[in-house]
Amino acid sequence: MSLSEENRRIIVSREIEKANAYFLQAEIMREHKQWDAAANRLYYAVFHAVNALLIHDKHEVRTHHGAGMLFRQTYIKTGILEEQFSDTFTLLQTMREKSDYNCSFDATQELIEPLFAPTKKMIDAVSERVIA
Repeated sequence: MSLSEENRRIIVSREIEKANAYFLQAEIMREHKQWDAAANRLYYAVFHAVNALLIHDKHEVRTHHGAGMLFRQTYIKTGILEEQFSDTFTLLQTMREKSDYNCSFDATQELIEPLFAPTKKMIDAVSERVIA
């Protein structure tokens, strides 16, 4: 994807906006005890944060799995970002997949509630890196 610097900046900004909006939606789902929906929104919040980071640094990714792999390889294994962010991404991806696709799985407050703080921390850390 060949982007001008201005277009890259706009897309990165929009990805961060989406990350924050989805986090807010997860908080609303938490208030209503809709844990499956909260898991979904938390995952998409970090997914958009990761996309912002990858786009900011001129990486191109086409799949959710590819984004996670490149994120780990480029930012976690190199020590640029903390290992906990990889753990957060992986755990949220698993919770989202189980919540969305496994009819015998029910997300619970005990599973999802502890994921809010690390999600917000990850969004904030990425935002600091990509927003000038």
